[in-house]
Amino acid sequence: MRPYPVPVTHIGANAVLPARRFPSSLLTEDGVRLVAEWSLPESDEPRAVIVVAHPLPTHGGSMDSHLIRKAAWRLPALTGIAVLRFNTRGTAALLGTSEGAFEGNVGEGHDLRAALDEVGRVGLPDPWAVGWSFGTDVILRWGNVDPVVGAVLLSPPGRWSDDADVATWAASGRPVTALVPELDEFASPSDVARRFAGVPQAKVVGVDGATHLWIGERHAKVALDGIADAVLPGVAPLPTTWQGPMERWTDVPPFARMDHEA
Repeated sequence: MRPYPVPVTHIGANAVLPARRFPSSLLTEDGVRLVAEWSLPESDEPRAVIVVAHPLPTHGGSMDSHLIRKAAWRLPALTGIAVLRFNTRGTAALLGTSEGAFEGNVGEGHDLRAALDEVGRVGLPDPWAVGWSFGTDVILRWGNVDPVVGAVLLSPPGRWSDDADVATWAASGRPVTALVPELDEFASPSDVARRFAGVPQAKVVGVDGATHLWIGERHAKVALDGIADAVLPGVAPLPTTWQGPMERWTDVPPFARMDHEA
């Protein structure tokens, strides 16, 4: 008897590929309990780790924001990258609400530190810090520390961090990749390039046609390709099809549904 062929399926906006996923609870140095989730390769050891900081929670950002969900849903299977996503203090998502309240990139530094410490606690490779919007400001101010390997910044607005924060990255030499939408409402590729002109190892990449929210599967794929290529050079572009089990996620709150097919 010939084996039944495993179908090849297009990876759409709500595709969830196989991974070992489990919730985690992070405790910050100032005693705040945070909601988090790990997504690890299903069978192999992770080739790399990313810790992901979400957009502004006062405007709907959370660990469920669509690029962050898609990183957790795809990168472990497609690249071997493990993903730790978490809610900063006072932020709500499907897994729950972190304790505390929004502090405008003050206490959020403790939140990022707790996530970085979690990577070491479970014995995984040193992480990259990945941020989107407000999350980039958290990383720029608080993420230039051991054991961080480097940073990937999506739509960095520069609202909650300053030039002094950026200058510390020039001093450390840690690699920085900024993926900046052409039509970003807060900072254009040229704005970000000027801001990072004093960081010789920084790479600023403009993304044609994209906006700050990266709406559309086409632009989401560019973001995930950019993350993967920075962390594991040569793995991008990521496949657009999958041969094997795949789930389709539907239980997503309206504020996170910024993932329409393009």
